[in-house]
Amino acid sequence: MTTVAVTGATGKTGRVVVTGLLEHGIDVLAVDVAVSAAARAEFDALGVPLTRADLTDYGQAVDALAGADSVIHLANIPAPGLAPAAHTLTTNTAMNDNVFLAAARLKLSRVVWASSETTLGLPFDVPPRYAPVDEDHYPYPTTTYALSKVAGETTAAHIAEWSGIPFVALRLSNVHTPEDYARVPGYWADARSRRWNLWGYVDARDVAAACRQALTAPVTGAQSFVIAAADTIMNRPSAELLAEVFPGVRLTREIGTYETLLGIDRAREVLGYQPQHSWRDAVDAT
Repeated sequence: MTTVAVTGATGKTGRVVVTGLLEHGIDVLAVDVAVSAAARAEFDALGVPLTRADLTDYGQAVDALAGADSVIHLANIPAPGLAPAAHTLTTNTAMNDNVFLAAARLKLSRVVWASSETTLGLPFDVPPRYAPVDEDHYPYPTTTYALSKVAGETTAAHIAEWSGIPFVALRLSNVHTPEDYARVPGYWADARSRRWNLWGYVDARDVAAACRQALTAPVTGAQSFVIAAADTIMNRPSAELLAEVFPGVRLTREIGTYETLLGIDRAREVLGYQPQHSWRDAVDAT
């Protein structure tokens, strides 16, 4: 691994991923469709080339990834409801297809990309079948955003087979930065306010670590992993939350007091993922 292209590099998660790569001595090519003067100055100060590219265009995707050895693909419309449903599906699918095909054409060594926890059935208007929800609770897309990620995982599996390139999809939980944690106490009064993802979240710094681990993990083909914090975002025991809000959902194993209900065991085992950050380090839980 010499140079890693990061798409969506100027976004909230992208910035943290880029910084983490640099801190580990990895060269970065940054790519985004939105490149403000401030962003360009920021990346210039980091010594990182920042390319403006519309990844819905295959030619631009090829040009943007040229010179990289691998890619961390974060660029997408990042959530449901931000754009018309059909636009979200077609835009995200086009970006994912073009980046994956460009990686195959350029013979990159690996593709790591941002799938989503939404592929598992979120926002759980229909309760999950069991908890902790893991990689096998799939596919249950309930929005075109989630469907774009399911389509991406399917496409990745076939391109990985054709090309021999390992593809690693990270089914990211709701990404938080340290600045976001001040809002966390506002979630606690109503357990239903965060029921939509079983009270999950993940720190952007742990996402960055997962991306780095996924670049070198001993995987073949196309594999997918849930990436969440080790705990929930609530100050109440996880089993108590589940029993109150989803009383018919069974726990498949004993869980810790505040343990996440988004199963990260497979990511721990295969990627070596060990989340290091929690809102509890920044906010008083009492």
